[in-house]
Amino acid sequence: MEKNKQTLKGTVVGDKMDKTVVVSVSRFVKHPKYGKYYKISKKYKAHDPENKCKVGDKVEISPCRPISKDKRFRVV
Repeated sequence: MEKNKQTLKGTVVGDKMDKTVVVSVSRFVKHPKYGKYYKISKKYKAHDPENKCKVGDKVEISPCRPISKDKRFRVV
């Protein structure tokens, strides 16, 4: 794995597709004006070649070449 590629940690929220899982990644962000921290979550589709991830699993995903229209990550 290359050094400059970021890895994201998240939770699997969908596994109904073949060889694909939907991973929800949450992060805390500070509001620019008011200073309050709040949670932002974003969903990524990730490649899971063996279909071994199930809903609720904690996984780590890393960017890769585009596998389909939406899939730009793979499960590490």
